[in-house]
Amino acid sequence: MCVLAMAWQAHPRWRLLLIGNRDEFHPRPTAAAASWTDAPLLGGRDLRAGGSWLATDGHGRLAVLTNVRDPQAAQTGPSRGALVAGFLQQGASAASHSQVLASQAWPYAPFNLLLADATGCHYLGNHPLRQASLPAGVHGLSNAGLGAPWPKSEHLRLALQDWLASGSDDHDPLWQALADEHVPADAQLPDTGIGLDLERQLGPVFIRGQHYGTRASTVVAIDQAGAGWLIERRYGSDGLYLGQSHWHFDGHGAFTQA
Repeated sequence: MCVLAMAWQAHPRWRLLLIGNRDEFHPRPTAAAASWTDAPLLGGRDLRAGGSWLATDGHGRLAVLTNVRDPQAAQTGPSRGALVAGFLQQGASAASHSQVLASQAWPYAPFNLLLADATGCHYLGNHPLRQASLPAGVHGLSNAGLGAPWPKSEHLRLALQDWLASGSDDHDPLWQALADEHVPADAQLPDTGIGLDLERQLGPVFIRGQHYGTRASTVVAIDQAGAGWLIERRYGSDGLYLGQSHWHFDGHGAFTQA
């Protein structure tokens, strides 16, 4: 993921609601969100390194990853996408896994990681090292630390907050928020050391580009019993719509495609 908003324990039915976009180079091979053949997981998959940016085990546990934008930081080390599957394939709680991983996070390129289960939602960032337990509410995250007021993450956070306040079951406003291509004013853009022109290109929630852009938009809902659904919409070069995957999970590890 590159930008997301998450409602944690803020809805009468859903323990967790997440909306987010994954931005990536279009030629990078990627598998659509699906049930994995080699692990009991559901999510999209990077076919180059084998990891994921967002996945669930179907038992109510979810992990989501973003990178941290810093052109001066080393981009070497183990696959960050493996952190997602690593949590979901182990039995440790989100809290304990985050604690253990904090001591092992230094070799990885900069990342933000959210781990959620029935007992809590926990944040771990390694650039700089930071841990936090998320309180109930709506949170935004992009390619900076948790809560950094980037326009794109604030846009999604407010959109999700407004949707919750509306009491509606219509998800169209969430998809509209994920498709927003508004470029924030220069004064609102972060300065991450990549230059103003590139900051403008990466400023919108939805990035439309020939070689790099939004590859997937995802909405996930998990109820108090661990059941829920995941919908992923995929895009190609210049924002071309490529299709949708819609999956349900029953809270006991079974995945069903709608």
